Amino acid sequence: MFENVTKFDITHALLSLRPGAIWSIHDEDYSTLDWQDTVQTKPTVEELNTEVARLQAEYDAKQYQRDRKEAYKSIEEQLDMLYWDKVNGTNLWKEHIDSVKEDNPKPTE
Repeated sequence: MFENVTKFDITHALLSLRPGAIWSIHDEDYSTLDWQDTVQTKPTVEELNTEVARLQAEYDAKQYQRDRKEAYKSIEEQLDMLYWDKVNGTNLWKEHIDSVKEDNPKPTE
């Protein structure tokens, strides 16, 4: 939903909690939130703060995925490794994948 975001704010929370709602806000200040939507109710500041924290925690918990994505070789390179592993009886592809996963472990819940 929010690609390339590293820090979440009230705007993100509004979009997440009330998709399609009509509103405007100035400088991320709740007191300036002009709620114009007649279908959905205006969220409270507590709801928004909770959602900001939830979105940030969800994002932070997936840092290992972003790190792995950067560390993996391209699909083309991986396919080439698989081909040569088959030809030569080696395990270079598996070793590469294992190394990336070991260097960027999935957090334990």
